[in-house]
Amino acid sequence: MSVSSVAKEPGPQGEESPVVSPSSPDEKKKREYKEFGHDEEKPTHANVDMSLIELKAEDLYDKEKVDLETIVIEDVFKLLQCDEEGLGDEEALRRIELFGPNKLEQEEQNAFLQFLSFMWNPLSWVMEGAALVAIVLSNGNNQPPDWEDFIGIVLLLFINSAIGFYEERNAGNAVKALMDSLAPKAKVKRNGAWLEIESAGLVPGDMISFKIGDIVPADCRLTEAINVSIDQAALTGESLPQSKKLGDQCFSGSTCKQGEAEGVVISTGANTFFGRAASLVGQDDDTTGHLQKILAQIGSFCLVSIGIFVLAEIFVLYAGFRYSYRRGLNNILVLLIGGIPIAMPTVLSVTLAVGAQQLAKHKAIVTRITAIEELAGVTILCSDKTGTLTTNKLTIDRATIRTYGPFSVDDIMLLAAYASRTENQDAIDSAVVQALGDATRARVGIKLLDFKPFNPVDKRTEITYREEASGKLKRVTKGMTGIIIELCSRNKTEELENKLEADVEEFATRGLRALAVAYEELDGQDPEGEGNGFELIGLLAIFDPPREDTKQTIDDALALGVKVKMVTGDQLAIAKETGRRLGLGDHMYPAKVLKDGPAPGSKHLSLDEMILDADGFAGVFPEHKYEIVKRLQGLGHLCAMTGDGANDAPALSRANVGIAVEGATDAARGAADIVLTEPGLSTIVHAIRGSRVIFQRMRNYSIYACAVTIRIVVCFAILAFAYKFDFPPFMVLIIALLNDGTIMTLSVDRVLPSMTPDSWDLAEIFAYAVAYGIYLTASTVALVSIIMETTFFYDNFGVTFANGVGNGAFPINSNDSQLHMIVYLQVAIISQALIFVTRSHGFFFMERPSFALLGAFCIAQLVSSIIAAYADFGFTQIQPISGGWIGIVWVWNIVWFAPLDWIKFAMKATVIKKLRQRHEAAQAEQAITGVPITRTQSRAASIHESLYSNRVSFIRRAARKVGFGSKITMKPEELQRFSSIQAQRTGATLARNPSRTAAA
Repeated sequence: MSVSSVAKEPGPQGEESPVVSPSSPDEKKKREYKEFGHDEEKPTHANVDMSLIELKAEDLYDKEKVDLETIVIEDVFKLLQCDEEGLGDEEALRRIELFGPNKLEQEEQNAFLQFLSFMWNPLSWVMEGAALVAIVLSNGNNQPPDWEDFIGIVLLLFINSAIGFYEERNAGNAVKALMDSLAPKAKVKRNGAWLEIESAGLVPGDMISFKIGDIVPADCRLTEAINVSIDQAALTGESLPQSKKLGDQCFSGSTCKQGEAEGVVISTGANTFFGRAASLVGQDDDTTGHLQKILAQIGSFCLVSIGIFVLAEIFVLYAGFRYSYRRGLNNILVLLIGGIPIAMPTVLSVTLAVGAQQLAKHKAIVTRITAIEELAGVTILCSDKTGTLTTNKLTIDRATIRTYGPFSVDDIMLLAAYASRTENQDAIDSAVVQALGDATRARVGIKLLDFKPFNPVDKRTEITYREEASGKLKRVTKGMTGIIIELCSRNKTEELENKLEADVEEFATRGLRALAVAYEELDGQDPEGEGNGFELIGLLAIFDPPREDTKQTIDDALALGVKVKMVTGDQLAIAKETGRRLGLGDHMYPAKVLKDGPAPGSKHLSLDEMILDADGFAGVFPEHKYEIVKRLQGLGHLCAMTGDGANDAPALSRANVGIAVEGATDAARGAADIVLTEPGLSTIVHAIRGSRVIFQRMRNYSIYACAVTIRIVVCFAILAFAYKFDFPPFMVLIIALLNDGTIMTLSVDRVLPSMTPDSWDLAEIFAYAVAYGIYLTASTVALVSIIMETTFFYDNFGVTFANGVGNGAFPINSNDSQLHMIVYLQVAIISQALIFVTRSHGFFFMERPSFALLGAFCIAQLVSSIIAAYADFGFTQIQPISGGWIGIVWVWNIVWFAPLDWIKFAMKATVIKKLRQRHEAAQAEQAITGVPITRTQSRAASIHESLYSNRVSFIRRAARKVGFGSKITMKPEELQRFSSIQAQRTGATLARNPSRTAAA
């Protein structure tokens, strides 16, 4: 069967990959294969007088002056002022100063400023304001400044900041250790001699060399290329390597799969192909995580609640009761100190940091700590295919091998392995030999007489060998289907050709690349003699197989309510086949639909609906991945994106949670929030479960913190209004310290993860908080009322105050020092006990807390009781109380604690049920109208929300202004350069649009 007109499909070194092409009715269908890539672009000369261009970064990387990627190689040497003997040590050192190191800069945050950042949020401001009130404004009515409260507030702030700083610093150090361990090496020619240095020391103009297995250390132009094949999958998403020749460009981070090469470095560090991708990350100083939005809203709830009652006290106490300046100020300080959940940012940071260290045990390094919270709410996981879902390693699919003669599948595999190189292999030879199981079998029992390696002209390999058992000479060839069938003469029939054509077409529709194998025997003993004619014996199917654990990972993700979508730069047929094998489905679309939208008359009314419904997209460029993630976020979904290459970096940066898989490039790691350090995606399922555990801990604390705020401000405001009760601010500080010490242990509490994505329903949190807060307020007000209005406790338990009041002698002084101590103990005990109710979904005793939480609670209660029994601070209005009063308070709190679970159940059955019904109705309406629910947006946030971020804050921006850190900038339109097509056609674009001359 002759083949003259064909469609080509990319393959490594031009290896075969079939695609059916139509032909005229007069002739049979014919098939050819073409290599990856596009129309060849010839190098151009620089359009400027290079003698006018100085050797400095702004000139070298100004494409309006010269394009180092496309000009002829002689001009490259002239422009870079270098030659093939390499640079000298002094010149290399000078260029390091000019261009900087060949690595992506990582911002080092000043440790002191990072510590202070924990005190830079609205909640901390209120406490800092309270400290100023205590030390500056309290100096009145012939009383000195309130040093005790000032020192206590500052101590509280510093303790919270120190804990948060320590935990977050630990998490950051783990990431830094990971990055430091990945420092690559490079072989460079300096002073005319080859030596090995860290690739960070490379500069433009250096001569470098690399061979099979090496990673290209910087963007370069090849000055020598011997059978070179470069794997650019990590950069462009293409699954097969590319042949490179003299003058071609190789990108930093790509891998040499075959041959040896030398080249001249043209760009380093942030100016490399994927350096520009990494610069997309974190350009906006006001970007924050989803958690900061939640913190801002919870903080606003607490601040508004406090503000309302502070204003009420100002009017009632000063205007109504005519309080003195200092007395009223002390009451306001009680609300400020007791109501502000000062520990909230720290508790959540510690919870996240502890969670980050737990995820590290599953080989997941968290680079943005708030991403853990967002991962708990992720509803859609967009995953790159090559190297993420698949192994990025070609494999022979034995189940689909076709036979055309007397040989079995095992025989065909063995003969194909004979016709493969066993050393310095290309991707397909390696796949064929590895398919044997034992690579040594490829040469056992035969003597190699002649071997013709693959070349782009013949598009096949061929071996002539002597079979040791029989002494006969035999020949095997494998390669492109059209070429091999042309060689066959012994069994080529119309029926065979039709069968072969049908098999190749079936492989093509499934995204499998076909490799034909033919065999002949030689009559004599001359290895170069003619054989008896080739016979087509088999057709092999080559594909990039899914990882072993990927299918289980996807099934687990679906069980957790997370939908997985494949987003790949590979062909549609390959994507569909991979989807079928993984159970993802094959409902996939080509990338062009993202521009054209759904076809007229299709079942999808809009592009958003199509994206939401699709199992995946194929043939996408980085800007498409970015657009998909952006649209899914616009529909109200929290979106995670996995990837491994620079082409994934923009989408990784845009996603709520960007996940760089094992072996990812620096650009992908820089853009990602979570970096996996072992192969496969199974770690993601561990991370999702772990993040949901962490989310439950944070939600439990948020309900608790808001409830305590309501409980303090409402309780002490009512007592002040009803009894002119002046509670000492210092005792509120002690309550806050004991509460914070106990509540920190929530970061390791035992909780069960949910089986569906979590989301912050703040209406539920605030509803629970108000219910609990008002109930606990009632417990305190009732206790004070009984003590002041009746003789109940004296009559039944014989307890009195130190001055004898309480045994029937009235009126009782509302500001009796022992009454203050009783209120302190009652508030301290039951406020901390509330955490056992907020952390459980059923009865509190049905869900065992961690030993840390239980132990901290017991210690705090012991300390509270000891203070009540023995503390006699002269500077504040308290005195110790008897054991009888302590016992009464404990029993009182136990009685009031018991119904808290029933309040929780009542809230679930009424208010919470209605809130959820309303939420479900909103979701149903959104499904009908297509109007997105407001659940989340991208990381962009208002300045108010960014103030709750420890990592992105005013202080960090100030640090940059004084030189502590800097960022690389990049024009958004340069996104297009991250796809292989645009990169290869840059020269043609410049040729059509001549650059400005230096004189211009």
